[in-house]
Amino acid sequence: MMQENKINTFLDRFRNNDRGAVTVDWVVITAGVLALLLSIMALVGSEAETLATETGTFIRERGE
Repeated sequence: MMQENKINTFLDRFRNNDRGAVTVDWVVITAGVLALLLSIMALVGSEAETLATETGTFIRERGE
């Protein structure tokens, strides 16, 4: 009975302890944002590079 009481006390304290939870939340949110940005760059990156090259060529040809 005494051992069971100690385990219950430990589990109650563990469940109620939320120190560090905000840090974990921010790490998860930051990782999600980073993954989203990387996936957007993978989808749009080559088209953006092509458009930038074509725009540079257009400007260079008009300037001569």
